[in-house]
Amino acid sequence: MRKPVVAAALLSVTSLLATGCGATVEKQSAKASGSPSAVTLTNCGQKVTYDKVPERAVTNDVGITELMFALGLEDRMAGFAMPDDKGELTDVPWKAGYDKVKWLSKDQLTKENVLDARGDWVFAGWNYGFRDDNGFTPDALKKLGIPSYTLTESCRNGRTKTSRGIMPPLDALYTDLTNLGKLFGVEQRAATLIADFKRQVAAVAAKAPTGDARPKVFLYDSGTDSPFTSGRYAAPEEVISKAGGVNVMNDVDDSWTTVGWETVVERDPDVIVICNYGDVSAEQKREFLLSYGPLKNVSAVKHKRIFVLDYVDLVESPRNPSAIARLGAYLRSVADTKPAS
Repeated sequence: MRKPVVAAALLSVTSLLATGCGATVEKQSAKASGSPSAVTLTNCGQKVTYDKVPERAVTNDVGITELMFALGLEDRMAGFAMPDDKGELTDVPWKAGYDKVKWLSKDQLTKENVLDARGDWVFAGWNYGFRDDNGFTPDALKKLGIPSYTLTESCRNGRTKTSRGIMPPLDALYTDLTNLGKLFGVEQRAATLIADFKRQVAAVAAKAPTGDARPKVFLYDSGTDSPFTSGRYAAPEEVISKAGGVNVMNDVDDSWTTVGWETVVERDPDVIVICNYGDVSAEQKREFLLSYGPLKNVSAVKHKRIFVLDYVDLVESPRNPSAIARLGAYLRSVADTKPAS
């Protein structure tokens, strides 16, 4: 998944994360100080044992990289890969991390990137770096003696060869923060982040519309012939539901996937959320949706109820709770104007 970093930082996470950036996090932990004791984690349903704490971690994609930054693990990183359509980084909460850690590639990670960086651990995900077709997989890295960790949002679930998602998206976020905290010896930092995120989400959910007032929402990532969207296992499912909406594709047992326009028309969303990234701007996507003939009678199009979130808000990342807050405010305004059913 080739996606960008957003320009605007959310104030709700900035204050928390400002104290956690850099190498000051739990510096005296035995694990963080290089203890050789092994750590066993459950990743994608499998027990994985790491013989030592990574010292030269390499990450792929913005959400994954910011999970590391949110835990203050810049000093444990050798670099990251990220496309160059990431947006402005000047005001993001993790600017210090981006300034400090080397940008290895403006494309997907490769074995060559990792070896050149002398990486000793790779954090990526299926379609977030790991791919069968180019040979960059956890098994291929293992043969090189390099352990890895797979982003939980992207875990393959066995329903089809490529379908992904094994737990609710926010649980995936909390699982990865917990696992990273254990591996790197920053358990308290991880617990603090999780507790704060849960408070943020609960505060929005407490004000969210209920029952029939909940707007139906379609997540539009890209595509003209067929739209690329989010099923029940990608972050938008809970970004939408905790904000007070209903993901119209929540019966799709996958994370990011393609559906047909006829399904969108049939389910008649009240709101369309655009995922902003890449060469096609959010405004261009909006213009397409408003002018695409088959959608002309869809409620969201008729009433021009289109909301934009950035890619990093909509993949597993420390931006998810603040995205819920922003979308929640919008959905409440929509619910207030919806006619009673």
